[in-house]
Amino acid sequence: MALRELSSLEKYLGLKKPNKYSTQGDKKVPVLQNNNGPPLVGLVTLACHLVKEAKRLELLGNSAENRAVVQQWLEYRVTKLNNCTKDDIKTILKVDLAIQEQEQYVNVTRWFDHIQHYPGIRRHLSPVVVLRNRIYSSRHH
Repeated sequence: MALRELSSLEKYLGLKKPNKYSTQGDKKVPVLQNNNGPPLVGLVTLACHLVKEAKRLELLGNSAENRAVVQQWLEYRVTKLNNCTKDDIKTILKVDLAIQEQEQYVNVTRWFDHIQHYPGIRRHLSPVVVLRNRIYSSRHH
């Protein structure tokens, strides 16, 4: 799945020359052999490399806080979604979750809302209204 994501990112960024990736280990960690040095390893490392190569640094954040938020969600992608089945990922990333379900995925909901407001991401689509506050004071309801 990571290799497909990297390929899609290359297309989105408009990179002319696609890279050749391989994987290593049981978890199929993506690897890019770099002619100028050691190989680059890992989805987050490679995604950041592609963004920098395309000179689209705004996608990594324009302030320290924004850069931290982007890193947080890239890390979330690797640590939480790598071990999920496709059906689980669809459930987690569903936009039309019921309010009670949104409470369960408040971080993903916040991320989605953040991403949909980046310039050029949503394009012609209207914004999805996302609740950003907790409905319950605790997880016991």
